[in-house]
Amino acid sequence: MSDRQLRRFVDQLLRGRRPTAFRPDDAEAQQMRMAIELRAARSGADLPSEEFLTGLHRRLAELADDDAGAKPPKLSSTRRQVIGGVSIAAAAAAVATVVDRSIFENSPAQTTETAQTLSPVDGEWRPVAAVADVPEGAVRAFNFGAVNGFVHRKDGQLAAVSGVCTHQGCKLWFDASAENLRCPCHTTSFAVTGELLNHQLPIAPRPLPRIEVRQNAGMIEVFVPAKPA
Repeated sequence: MSDRQLRRFVDQLLRGRRPTAFRPDDAEAQQMRMAIELRAARSGADLPSEEFLTGLHRRLAELADDDAGAKPPKLSSTRRQVIGGVSIAAAAAAVATVVDRSIFENSPAQTTETAQTLSPVDGEWRPVAAVADVPEGAVRAFNFGAVNGFVHRKDGQLAAVSGVCTHQGCKLWFDASAENLRCPCHTTSFAVTGELLNHQLPIAPRPLPRIEVRQNAGMIEVFVPAKPA
């Protein structure tokens, strides 16, 4: 692995481009995690400035130059202090974002977080479709303004999930060929049951919240916020 690969990875990441994947050693992985954390923190006005990121980019490149030819990679006390200081700044800016090495290898990270159920305080049952219109394996979209989502039937049981991506709130669409829910804003997909299937984001999005669903008098209904009076 050359210092050119590390420098190119950091440059592509901080410029908002998709980095070229490679297998880093432990010291390089530390530097790459810091760059990813800082890139993830760039959406807020109170997060690191462009000048800070540019300076970090320059320091990482200098550190990579210093390490060229060193075998095995070993952090000096001075370098540990530099990396430690940058890590603290990154943690404060990115709220201690943790990125697994699987990101570097383009492997979609999974989340084991349990999905929550939306339970509006002032809610009402609203019809989605007739029972006959949602047979086994079918998926049916619904939109009631404040809440939109998808109802599906599997093994004879009905379930419903939110139709809004948990990353930045983009409206999901059902990809019938892949039988999953896709986000049009980023490369993210969810199972129709709400579990995260794939993403290329610094932090894995949460699973989709569930929505209460039932069969009533031949109709499929979901429990959503009541219409304003």
